[in-house]
Amino acid sequence: MNKLLLLLSLAIGVQAFAAEFLVKYRNQQGAMAVLSPRTASGMQMQVLDTHPTGNLILVNIPESKKAKAIVELLSHPGIQYVVPNFKLHSFASVPFEGTALREQWAISKVQAEKAWQRASNKGNKNVLVAVIDTGVDYNHKSLSTNMVKGYDFAQNDDDPMDKTSSQNPGHGTHCAGVIGANGVVEGGIVGMSPDVSMMPLRFLDEKGSGDLNNGIKAIDYAIEKGVQVISASWGAEVPESTAAPLLEAVKRATDKGIIFVVAAGNSSKNNDTSNFYPANAGFPNVINVAASNTSDAKPSWSNYGKAKVHVSSPGENIMSTLPSDKYGNLSGTSMATPMVAGMVAFLKAQDPSLTGVQIKALLQTTGVKNSIDTACNCRVDAFNAVDHLLSKKPLLYPAAATIAEKATLQLGTMNLGSGITYVSSNPAALTVDNNGLITAVAKGTAQVTAKDSSGATATTLDINVGAVSSTPGNPGDPGAPGECPLGDPQICEIACQVIPDLPWCK
Repeated sequence: MNKLLLLLSLAIGVQAFAAEFLVKYRNQQGAMAVLSPRTASGMQMQVLDTHPTGNLILVNIPESKKAKAIVELLSHPGIQYVVPNFKLHSFASVPFEGTALREQWAISKVQAEKAWQRASNKGNKNVLVAVIDTGVDYNHKSLSTNMVKGYDFAQNDDDPMDKTSSQNPGHGTHCAGVIGANGVVEGGIVGMSPDVSMMPLRFLDEKGSGDLNNGIKAIDYAIEKGVQVISASWGAEVPESTAAPLLEAVKRATDKGIIFVVAAGNSSKNNDTSNFYPANAGFPNVINVAASNTSDAKPSWSNYGKAKVHVSSPGENIMSTLPSDKYGNLSGTSMATPMVAGMVAFLKAQDPSLTGVQIKALLQTTGVKNSIDTACNCRVDAFNAVDHLLSKKPLLYPAAATIAEKATLQLGTMNLGSGITYVSSNPAALTVDNNGLITAVAKGTAQVTAKDSSGATATTLDINVGAVSSTPGNPGDPGAPGECPLGDPQICEIACQVIPDLPWCK
């Protein structure tokens, strides 16, 4: 890596550049193709950053050289892909209202106090949650007792203080309060898991936006520091191919067993047919969250989706912490997400061995039914979830899913004994063998019930077969033969996927 850093310093130039791209290299030869002074000089390309964990290099390319440079990079066998360093944005939709009475309808709605009584605790400081956001006011009296050292990737220093502006009233500080405000400050507020450890990782700036490269670095930092939960109240609507490096980072986290709780988005869109990332990552340890209001209905702005969104959670007019020891209301799937992240942390405090897919099934199975289109059509409930867990009631996981025709899905069990048999409620849609392996037969919906030799049973929620899944639209077309100036239509098509506004892309 010393060689890469040396080449990085040689490749940096002084010219002003137009567009940033992330280049993923397969091997050392691919890295050299980007970092060599000769390549950088020929393309007038500026190397801004390297991220070895993701095999990524951040470059800046002048507008006049963009098409040629992208094609040259993609033509190298050591380069896997090139994507724009696009902006990710926080998902808060309503500005704060200043200080107000510390009434917290959301904490009451999810029966948090009853959940703490059932568990005889309010969480555990051994559970570490990464709040990847605009930073956190770690000096806030309602937060300081639960904060650990973090990092600022927006400014590349070790001070992740939340910096406010007209666009950012204190988004990350508000999210941290929903997760784990300590509840010991008179006139303050309490989070879902008041006993927890939170690591502030800042990559969104004071305007509430940050670039792809720094978001990825924040995720990998959280992995390195051994967090159990990531709360991500941000994202972007981009083609899946463009989001590839972000999805790879999320996968690295979930492969380490980290539970990645993410906001569905505030565009009133169906995530099943829209490309919101990282919300739609789809890995087992990802929990995608829609918002609900005081009457358990969907606020008009919240995204939804029966295949891609897993649960709903209180997200409208949520009272929480704001910088400089203030408090106020914010609305958004940004606020719904940390409630679920706090609930995940609270459940992990009861049983550290719980996996993301198990906690997701637990939240879905015990959620309060509502009319919001999610996989469970439910709103999370902390007491129901912890009571189910501590009572050792049987559970099947995943509890809800959408799968393609002819696909298979393996069920797991908790708190069921030996001699388990499985039954599908609709064998025309899906069948299940006595090892819990589901096979999708044809479009339809079914539930699966498992029964052990003692008579104990558990039943899934809806398993949907053949529902339309979210797929990226065609981001570009190489045009008619002869219009592409690069000689190879396939190369032109690839270039159009990276830069849809090239002149030959339709």
